[in-house]
Order: sequence, then C-alpha cells, then structure tokens
Amino acid sequence: MGALLMEHARLAGIEKFVQIGTICAYPKFSPVPFREEDLWNGYPEETNAPYGLAKKMLLVLAQGYRQQYGFNAIYLLPVNLYGPGDNFDPESSHVIPALIRKCVEAVERGEKEIVCWGDGSATREFLYVDDCAEAIALASEKYDGLDPVNIGTGFEISIKDLVRLITELTGFDGTVTWDTSKPNGQPRRSLDTSRAAELFGFRSRTDFREGLRRTIEWYRGNKHRT
Repeated sequence: MGALLMEHARLAGIEKFVQIGTICAYPKFSPVPFREEDLWNGYPEETNAPYGLAKKMLLVLAQGYRQQYGFNAIYLLPVNLYGPGDNFDPESSHVIPALIRKCVEAVERGEKEIVCWGDGSATREFLYVDDCAEAIALASEKYDGLDPVNIGTGFEISIKDLVRLITELTGFDGTVTWDTSKPNGQPRRSLDTSRAAELFGFRSRTDFREGLRRTIEWYRGNKHRT
C-alpha cells in the first residue's frame, strides 16, 4: 500500500510526502535510547519483524525516489501512540487501551483480578496522539531530508510500572496476574529524540500521567461506542 501510494503521489506531482514508519523497525537489541543511525544494525524483534521490515522498506523507497526523481519524501519514526479515540477492542488493541479497558471493566463488574501478558519487565515509550500530530505537522512544514527522524518523548517506563499507574488512575485495587506464557516483545524501547528537536523544533509537551488521565476519561465516556 505504501509503495502504491508513494508512486501515485509522485505521478500526481505531490509537493511533499510524509511516510510514517514504526518503532518496530528497530533491531531487537538496539542500544537504548534508539538512535536513527542504529536502524539497520540488526533484525527486528521476531513478533514485530514482518511489519517492521515492510515499513522500513518504505524508507528505502522514499530515499530512492528522492535520489532518482527529486521527490520530496520524508520518513518519521513515532513510538507507540495513545490517547482519546484509540482502539479499545480487546482482540486488536495495543497495551495502553487494552489495560485501560481491562481495569475499567474490572472496576465496573467488581472483579478482583486482571491478567497481563509477559512478566512486566519490558520497557516502552509512549507518545500522546496530539503531540504526534504536532510533530507530523512541524516536519511537513520544516523538514526536507532523506534521513529518518524519531518522534517520541524520551521517557521510558516498564510495563509493570505502566500497569501500576493505570490501576491507580482507574481505581482498580485488585490483583494483577502476569501470564508468562505470553511474550514480552522487544526487551526495551526508548528513543533519542534530539534529531527532531534540531531539525524542526519538536518536543513532546503532554505529561504522561495527564495523557493517561485524558485517555481513561475519554474511554469511560465513549465505551458504548468502542
């Protein structure tokens, strides 16, 4: 889909093309914080590799189009996003909306246990959706280059600490059981975000706790529609 879209954008004479990549493209054991220079220094974490590699090929395509056609394509690498309007479907949601739904439903039903995947030791970095939108807009306006650019906060949190924070904010006071038969995924994720600050002045502004509070509030007000 990405290749088809880029080709038709070129044929239509689009002035600027912004390709959104994924943190899953980084090698499984990238040094932390992840620097854009490390993107090709290993294979992605196995459960994310097909998606991550497909997305990474669009970086190669964007660079090739820039060199061959002078096509102004840029490539951004956002971390895991969260916020109001997220996908809260238990079959396909990511970690923050999945945990919020589990905790809110447990509180409403009076349940005293939730089950979480892995052992909680993996770390992640999360970016509030409004901040990501601001970064994309800034890059669209100010960045013109072939190098990929990380988009994130530089704030790393373990899944175990994330669960503690979400249980606190949702009011769930029961037991958290860790299902270690399920994978942890990539051991650590945290970005070096200095390139985005230098090239187009982006720095995330939303405090993580406040972003979670807004997301929980949105879900509670809209769960009948999710």
